[in-house]
Amino acid sequence: MPLQFNEGESAETFELTGHEQFTFDWGEKLSINQEVKVSTSTGKTFTCFSRLDTEPEIAYYVNGGILHYVIRKLL
Repeated sequence: MPLQFNEGESAETFELTGHEQFTFDWGEKLSINQEVKVSTSTGKTFTCFSRLDTEPEIAYYVNGGILHYVIRKLL
């Protein structure tokens, strides 16, 4: 999921190394530029903003990518 840190925050702010596994919580429905709660496998939590900027991008993400989206539309 493409995310953007809040202003003044970065990977360094949260001491992220790139080796963590992430869990995302966006509530009941994913929407454009939505705030997303991020939890790491190391126990850190923070919020970011989704950089899914259009409805088609959300559809691609929810379907596992553009190829999966197109195949589902064809079937």
